[in-house]
Amino acid sequence: KLNTYPLGQGAAPDPQLQQFIEVESQKQRFQQLVHQMTEVCWEKCMDKPGPKLDSRTECCFVNCVERFIDTSQFILNRLEQTQRSRGSFSESMSE
Repeated sequence: KLNTYPLGQGAAPDPQLQQFIEVESQKQRFQQLVHQMTEVCWEKCMDKPGPKLDSRTECCFVNCVERFIDTSQFILNRLEQTQRSRGSFSESMSE
């Protein structure tokens, strides 16, 4: 029989450890999202770096970040809807 516990001790994984791993994974995903957003908005809005942002560039950054967040939220919501509809479809198929 295969041991299904990753720690190999025959005991269930520590819930605190699982929670810690989940939180750290969420932090990593958030950092990746911020990095991607920064890269996209920098390329779109920054013509020539200078000592300070002019109002047009600042406005571009604000709009870019807002659109990036809106788009990311839309995609997440759509994925959740898709998963729910597949879940209910699977449940109805198994009945």
